[in-house]
Amino acid sequence: MTTEPRLGLFLVAGRFPGQDDAEALHRALEAVDAAERSGLHDAWLAEHHFTSYGTCPSAITAAGYALGRTRRLQLGTAVSVLSTTHPVALAEQALLLDRASAGRLRLGAGRGGPWVDLEVFGTGLDRFEDGFAEGLDLLLDALAGPRTSADGKHFAFREVDVVPDPAGSSLAPPTVACTSKSTVELAARRGLPMLLGMHIGDEDKAEMVRHYEDTALACGRDPRGVDHVSTVLAHVADSADEARAELRSTMPGWLGPGLAGHRPVDDRPPPQRDPLAYTEQLCGFSPVGSPEQCAERLLTGMRRTGVDHVIAMVEGGGTTERTRENIHRLGTEVQPLLLGR
Repeated sequence: MTTEPRLGLFLVAGRFPGQDDAEALHRALEAVDAAERSGLHDAWLAEHHFTSYGTCPSAITAAGYALGRTRRLQLGTAVSVLSTTHPVALAEQALLLDRASAGRLRLGAGRGGPWVDLEVFGTGLDRFEDGFAEGLDLLLDALAGPRTSADGKHFAFREVDVVPDPAGSSLAPPTVACTSKSTVELAARRGLPMLLGMHIGDEDKAEMVRHYEDTALACGRDPRGVDHVSTVLAHVADSADEARAELRSTMPGWLGPGLAGHRPVDDRPPPQRDPLAYTEQLCGFSPVGSPEQCAERLLTGMRRTGVDHVIAMVEGGGTTERTRENIHRLGTEVQPLLLGR
């Protein structure tokens, strides 16, 4: 670790058994309020389409609403999917929210997946497979302003003014969701921070950070001080046994239908993952347990990976009440232990 630990939220708005979408979305937005009350650093909202894994179809829209509900908290998109979004439209929205919130927006961008979304929104599999770098560069160009244009394979248009004008914007460089070496290299070459997923443990995250640093140095960039973000599952209870038992009883019912809802756009086999085994895997390398156990696990992960900015998926208990309690304990019991060390 090189700076003071920062702890925030990663909100999926998943639909758990017996819930409707309104309840899932309400839980995520209530979590934003709870994060601000509990003194956490930030909250990042996920984006998914056509699956109960996550009921928020527009992270940038949800972030705008959440920014209006809060006064201190930073709000991020984790992530806005560039394979189904026009980069200039996303840049306009991000600049608007940056102005409206006095600089509290953090923009995250990602490739997404080879899902049916590409068919529904008309962008196609080709845009997903080889258009991400072009889309990301166009996003960066529009965010830099004051004008942008394109003459590429996926985007081509005459020069236009960027409005709102980016001059004087305090928007931080976009954070890039990285799940492969090629995306790590893409982010490193542009000096952009990485968002690392909760589905991998410390060793894999540390290897991605090392590869980022090697790539950055090879192209003449200094990798020090880049604000990478690590995503984890976090669940605070009075003991590890209690926390794990609770997650075993709730998370598989969300993960099973949620993960199965990711439908490929082509004839590739759909993703296969046993929801109970995945729950156990996540519990095995995540801060799940008493406040002291969670703090120690977070600190260990920060030391191993070198990433001291962590956002926690806190909705594993499945209800608004349990999520609110989990956030309160993270902010008032776990976070002081992090800062105290």
